[in-house]
Amino acid sequence: MKLLLERKEVNPDTPDAGSRQAPLLWTAGNGREEIVKLLLERKDASLDTRDLECAQTLLCWAAQNGHEEIVKLLLEREDVNPDIPDTEYSRTPLSWAAENGREGVVGLLLGRGDVSPDSSSKSGRTPLSWAAENGHDRVVELLQARHFQRIQQLGPHLIS
Repeated sequence: MKLLLERKEVNPDTPDAGSRQAPLLWTAGNGREEIVKLLLERKDASLDTRDLECAQTLLCWAAQNGHEEIVKLLLEREDVNPDIPDTEYSRTPLSWAAENGREGVVGLLLGRGDVSPDSSSKSGRTPLSWAAENGHDRVVELLQARHFQRIQQLGPHLIS
């Protein structure tokens, strides 16, 4: 694989004919950490690549499928926005991870100050509502803890 990716005529962003998904989306969504690393080394690999069905980002794909190591790799990069929603449903990586009970990924995303735990989709659903509906108790606890933490931080401003 590495030899193939080293060839200049091989474009890592060329979608396949069937699903029309780029290789980086497939590898991030399927947890292929070593291949994701190889693709991220390429200067011409686009981190803004979105799938053609819901326009989800690489981080959305990795988050909803619970691929913590890939989420970590992407969060380490300055050129990845961890709170950008897909364009079809306006759901963030946190929303997708919460719906699917991806506790580790939810924890990683909530550890960032630039991820909103209260983002809402086009339908008005928040990550908490998705987690609660699907019975993901630990994810609900993580989201509530973050919410209470934010209230405590704003507390003095709310009183005045």
